[in-house]
Amino acid sequence: MDRIQEAGERNNSQRPPTSAVALAIKGNKKSKYVVQWALNKFVPEGMIIFKLIHVHAGIKGVPTPMGNVIPLSQVRSDIATAYKQEVEMQTNQMLLPFKRMCEQRKVHVNVAVIESDDVATAVAEEVAKDAITKLVVGASSRGLFKSKQKGMSAKISVCTPRFCTVFAVSKGKLSIRQSDMQYEGSIKDDISDTSFSSGSSSNYTSTTQTDSGSIGSYPGLRSSLPTQRFQALSSINQSLLSTTTSINETNHSRGQSLDFGRENAAPSSARNSDTDRALSRVSSCRSFISDTESWIYEQSSCKDVSLADKFPSPNRQANFNLELEKLRIELRHAQGMHAVAQSENIDASRKLNELSKRRSEESMKMKEIISKEEVAEELARYEIDKYDAAVRESAYLKECAEREAAERKETELKAIRAAKEKDKLEGALSGSVLQYRKFTWDEIVSATSSFSEDLKIGMGAYGVVYKCTLYHTTVAVKVLHPNGNRQSKQFQQELEILSRIRHPNLLLLLGACPDHGCLVYEYMENGSLEDRLLQKNSTIPIPWFERFRIAWEVASALAFLHSTEPEPIIHRDMKPANILLGRNLVSKIGDIGLSTVLSSDSLSTMYKDSEPVGTLCYIDPEYQRTGLISPKSDVYAFGIVILQLLTAKSAMAVTHVVETAINDGKLTNVLDPKAGSWPFQETLELARLGLSCAELRRRDRPDLKDQVLPTLERLKEVAARAQHSSSIVTIKSRPPNHFICPILQDVMDDPCVAADGYTYDRKAIEKWLQENDNSPMTNMALPHKNLIPNYALVSAILEWKSSEI
Repeated sequence: MDRIQEAGERNNSQRPPTSAVALAIKGNKKSKYVVQWALNKFVPEGMIIFKLIHVHAGIKGVPTPMGNVIPLSQVRSDIATAYKQEVEMQTNQMLLPFKRMCEQRKVHVNVAVIESDDVATAVAEEVAKDAITKLVVGASSRGLFKSKQKGMSAKISVCTPRFCTVFAVSKGKLSIRQSDMQYEGSIKDDISDTSFSSGSSSNYTSTTQTDSGSIGSYPGLRSSLPTQRFQALSSINQSLLSTTTSINETNHSRGQSLDFGRENAAPSSARNSDTDRALSRVSSCRSFISDTESWIYEQSSCKDVSLADKFPSPNRQANFNLELEKLRIELRHAQGMHAVAQSENIDASRKLNELSKRRSEESMKMKEIISKEEVAEELARYEIDKYDAAVRESAYLKECAEREAAERKETELKAIRAAKEKDKLEGALSGSVLQYRKFTWDEIVSATSSFSEDLKIGMGAYGVVYKCTLYHTTVAVKVLHPNGNRQSKQFQQELEILSRIRHPNLLLLLGACPDHGCLVYEYMENGSLEDRLLQKNSTIPIPWFERFRIAWEVASALAFLHSTEPEPIIHRDMKPANILLGRNLVSKIGDIGLSTVLSSDSLSTMYKDSEPVGTLCYIDPEYQRTGLISPKSDVYAFGIVILQLLTAKSAMAVTHVVETAINDGKLTNVLDPKAGSWPFQETLELARLGLSCAELRRRDRPDLKDQVLPTLERLKEVAARAQHSSSIVTIKSRPPNHFICPILQDVMDDPCVAADGYTYDRKAIEKWLQENDNSPMTNMALPHKNLIPNYALVSAILEWKSSEI
């Protein structure tokens, strides 16, 4: 309240040029009457600005349909905001009729909606802020200035600044609390309707202006000295009373702050300023009392002259003494009040010190709380960063897991497909089905240019061999003579054996034309071993280390034939002419037409043949004498081949030549000098191995798998090391044309035949067929998109790759 009064005193001299009237309204029917009265009272005066002041209690909770109230601290922020907006909208709706009443009278109106629990203080602050000189409020039927009135209008009157005149309107009655700036008799027409209190010197609950108005209504006492003294003492009592009341209220509020903390207390700075202002008012009262006392004594010293002039009679003297006695009593009473105020001042100072100490402690606690909040915020930021990192890592791991799952699925599909292909390939290699491609006679005739002599590359007792191209692949076509059943039997036997078995050192059968006795083989660029040993057509001689390897390859192929299940195969015509060499001198055994298959139910490993077949000088002597053939018969022929590899001589009497040279210690004299520098010990061991294989008696010959192959494998490794040490560089040969995929232009990994008859790599042709329906070679529409695996070409490619390593 002191703060409001100070604001009023500052704005006392700064009134607005335009008259402003404030109306404190509650919003009920009585408020409508107050607005109507103000319009009738002040509008004719000229430029008037009305300010409607409405104060509502602070929102501390949100009501529920059940009638309960939930505190704002327990309600979500969006719900609290929505409720506040709803309250504000309802308030504006409630004030709208009052604004319309003012607008109908063409009065400029401002609306101030204040949220506060102290209505009187809020209204007083708004009046002081805008320096409003007229305030109209509603009052009860008993009026505004009754001594025991505790209504809202009385509280507003007490708190309102003294420069403002307060009009309390109630049911046709009017109560006025005039301002300090007005003269007591300025209100003329309204005196009859105003209810004045008959305040006395002992009644301290009524307001100062009310008492002044009561005394001022008697003009006979205004000029008398006792009346003036009485008015002075009354002013002293009112000042002391208001000061004491203010200090008590301040102490009471401080006591509540000390007892109950900061729940209902104002900020410490406001409490300190209120206490300072109360103390200043006590000091002012002290000085005022001392000045009044000195003034009383001065008046007493000159009372004789004054009384002689104004009260010359004895009755007047008695009255004066009575008045003086009253003044003394009042003085003592004022001194007692001063002592009480002084003691309260001391108590207030003590409590102020306690509050200062409490404030410093609270300040320290607040600093600690702030520091803890900063630490908590830092920890929260750290946790947030950690959480973000965890989320990123989780997303990365999830992505990796999905990628690994996709790769695993793709790998499983590849594994399943590879297993199927492996099963098919194993079935083809095991001979369970015939694996060869059937060519038509027209294709054979067209490829060989009607069996042109220019394409003929060989001729034997059983047929003619042509070099030609089928489906962009260079092949060798063997056409058997159509004479008798023997050629037909040989054709069927070779076709059946080569279509069932696969080995890197067996000539690969690509296809056949069974109706006309044609066999299609892979083309061997370097011809037969016999032609290379004899250097036909001026071919380059074979180095000795290549001869060591060729011997091992031929032995491994023979061992494979002898160990086939369930029926072993005997070649019966092993000779250099039937050993063909590829581009890198990789050897392969061909011409298996004379081979025989031992029956699985035979009790021995020999077979009775009434008519020996084969080539002279390579036929087993026991086979010639007894007609019994066994795997040792191929060992004999292989021994002759070994001796020919060493000497490059014909098979006739080669065993005698080599054996004589070894016995005489002149082995180097019979070795082929064009093969290079033969290593003596290894060559001697190979020569003795060849002689042991070419023994006349079958029982004297070594076992091919257990004795011959290990020795040849060891000699092959020696030859390989010698080749590496002598820096003989073998240039990697270009792969055969039929190994190249027409789409990829590279060696195929999984060759298969498409509907157009061409062989492609599986991945390349599948990708092509996903986007096209025509042939990549002929550009014609394909009748279907089925693919047939080319197992024969797979074996050939695997063999070529193994030879290139």
